[in-house]
Amino acid sequence: MPDSQADPLIVAISSRTLFDMEDSHALFEREGLDAYAAYQRSHEDDLLEPGVAFPLVRKLLGLNDGSPPEAPRVEVILISRNSADTGLRIFNSIAHHGLSIRRAAFSNGAAPFPYIRPFGADLFLSTHASDVRNALAAGVAAATLLPGANLSRTSPHPPDQLRIAFDGDAVIFGDESERVSREGGLAAFAQHELSHAGEPLSGGPFRGFLDALHRLQAAFPTGQDAPIRTALVTARSIPAHERVIRTLREWGIRLDEALFLGGRSKGPFLEAFGADIFFDDSQHNIESARGLVTAGHVPHGVANPE
Repeated sequence: MPDSQADPLIVAISSRTLFDMEDSHALFEREGLDAYAAYQRSHEDDLLEPGVAFPLVRKLLGLNDGSPPEAPRVEVILISRNSADTGLRIFNSIAHHGLSIRRAAFSNGAAPFPYIRPFGADLFLSTHASDVRNALAAGVAAATLLPGANLSRTSPHPPDQLRIAFDGDAVIFGDESERVSREGGLAAFAQHELSHAGEPLSGGPFRGFLDALHRLQAAFPTGQDAPIRTALVTARSIPAHERVIRTLREWGIRLDEALFLGGRSKGPFLEAFGADIFFDDSQHNIESARGLVTAGHVPHGVANPE
């Protein structure tokens, strides 16, 4: 059995990321809460189809099966704006799909983000942008997932392997270097990174989640068949790579792959990596990637003014 004393990796998700609820959400926006509640009650025995985060959740929970004794557990918590009454359909669908989700918060229309911190979540995924911003402001890694058709592709990678890709600046790291680039241009950015190559970058909103993920990775064997594989996918180019490498070394964090694209479009590289999810602060990068992989927008830093 896994070590009960090890800190778990906790991911909180909204019901609209776990299941495809776009029809009922459209009804809510057209006709209001009463029509929505009546619809959910009359369809509570109709099972919901998987949503954009469903494959990710299945792989996350699958890490608990046969994990080493020292491995932290992975827990997924449901955070929903439904009431418990209208959420019965969601519970029925969770049971049908065999998802071991045991904890949930139903806020009945109120903003549910205040419950994310008490649950100890390392990551929050939602379709509701304001909830994501509030979670980030509270110090929780968070991203907005855009609902849409589930991606299906043939992958050369192990089918149960969890693959997560991250942008660097304003996601894993702070946005100081990105501010230099926006204010002074690429030449100023390159000079700044060269002159500060020996100084670690500050931590961004996803550093805590990356620490928790690394702790989980460390409990499993390394190599191509490891159950978790991570990648840094950044627009940085050589020689701005050195500061990134030295920062990760300073933090004691292992990323399995690092792609320094020098401004190339990230989508094809993420598809080649086989990312189950990709996190980026740039809406432009999210739009270019989301047709190929599941992409989460991190509304943080200079690219995302309030």
